[in-house]
Amino acid sequence: MPDLSAVTALVIEANPNMRTQLRNMLGESGIDKVQLAVSAGAAVRKLRENTFDLILCEYHIGDGQDGQHLLEDLRHNGIIPLATLFVMVTGERQYEKVVSAAELAPNDYVLKPFAADTLHTRIVRALIKRDALLPTYTLIDAGDTQGALRACLEGEAQHPQYQLDFLRLRAELHILSGEADEAERVYQQVLDLRAVPWARLGLAKALYMRQRYSEAEDLLAGLVEENDQFLDAYDWLARTREAAGELGKARDILARAAAVSPHRLGRLRRLGAIALEMDDAHTAEAVLGEVVRKGKYSDFRDPDDHVWLLQAQIGNNKLEDAAATLRDLDRTMASSERGKLCTALSAAMLHGKLGDEAKAKAAVETALSESTRLGKVSLGLKQELARACFDHGMEDAGAEVVLDIMRTADTPRTVENTRKMLDARGYAALAEDLEKQVHQEVRGLVATGAEKAKAGDFDGAVREMLSAVGKMPNNVHVLFNAALALLRHIENRGWNDQYADQAQQLIDRVRRQDPNNARLPALKDFHATLKAKFGIRDIKV
Repeated sequence: MPDLSAVTALVIEANPNMRTQLRNMLGESGIDKVQLAVSAGAAVRKLRENTFDLILCEYHIGDGQDGQHLLEDLRHNGIIPLATLFVMVTGERQYEKVVSAAELAPNDYVLKPFAADTLHTRIVRALIKRDALLPTYTLIDAGDTQGALRACLEGEAQHPQYQLDFLRLRAELHILSGEADEAERVYQQVLDLRAVPWARLGLAKALYMRQRYSEAEDLLAGLVEENDQFLDAYDWLARTREAAGELGKARDILARAAAVSPHRLGRLRRLGAIALEMDDAHTAEAVLGEVVRKGKYSDFRDPDDHVWLLQAQIGNNKLEDAAATLRDLDRTMASSERGKLCTALSAAMLHGKLGDEAKAKAAVETALSESTRLGKVSLGLKQELARACFDHGMEDAGAEVVLDIMRTADTPRTVENTRKMLDARGYAALAEDLEKQVHQEVRGLVATGAEKAKAGDFDGAVREMLSAVGKMPNNVHVLFNAALALLRHIENRGWNDQYADQAQQLIDRVRRQDPNNARLPALKDFHATLKAKFGIRDIKV
């Protein structure tokens, strides 16, 4: 029996009578270290400052959010560790259908009305399971994926009653590592035991990662057909159709998901982005207007949202509305670093549409300055900044932004969209020249690292290639050769845990970005050979 007197709890409930009742119930169970939050925003602020063992959350919490959305925000943004239990309190009889399909489900849920002993039993049960999973959770939170996989195997042997939980964690860790084939095997093992929806979703994710889009789409379409509350299946179905180049179908499935669950900002943002890419300004304006409105109640506001809404409004020739959006952005978020950049970029877009070239160009110059000062800027904003530069005769600055995009692009589609933007403005030859320049830079970086290794300067080769990763963090060729440099260092200078871990992380990144890379098996074999050579024990997971 867990020691409940040591448990810390946060109750999230808007109704004051229910808050008191839940606190009293926890007290009857021996849980006296209880804090209260009346809204999602208040809860997030407390959770940023403190770690709790238990969160007891009402499903309907107001402010355009429900408990499921809050849980997803907390997990996705790393605000609560895996060891924190999240128990949902709800009067919704349909919630079982929601939770059975959720990719991020609460640890447990309690249907109202309920007695104190029911709550006590659920909490104790959840704590016992949490303690069994805790060694794995700790390794996951520490970023030790291989250690967590081994802990899953050990936990499954020690706690067979939680076999499905450990199998699910193993599969998710393989997905995280880009090991789609291993994830597929584990998900299939789960499905052989029980036909649970989350395993079918996971299997579809593994197929997606292996670029088997048609098979993934069939699975996901079936899940959505069977359960119209399976929101994660909608999201992955949209992602699969997007990857297959079917933007219209991706937009439509996200619109269906938004109709079922209209408060999830991440889904609405993606729908708005796809609509903008399709030049569907009408859909984009409607959706992004909701994102900006709902974002006012969220602790996860993003100034980028105003930029894309303003772009949609300009596309619909609603210039007064665009001006109002710019004023709102300037008033509410221009004090932040990102907000300053977004305000300047939005001003450039609006002044350009109004024909005020001097103001537009001044705003672009401000945006360039802010982006340089900020350093880390989203690819979407970089693309818009490049577009603004070329639209206002600032070709040299635009070329530098495009080079940055090409060096850091995480998908071929990003490069293709940038190329199309340049081509539409009469800069097709420049696009070709810039791509050639980046390819030459990659070859130069890799050649320098190889030359150092050939000369026996393995330390220098590692430094050179890790520096190259910093410059081109998503270039598969650079990532591959950086991993190779680390492994060559181990081969010639002896085992180095740090270098081995870095090499594994780089291999995982290559696998995630290019699962069909023909050179990847040889690199993995080289890594395994070095482990055997230096007597490093590696448990098959």
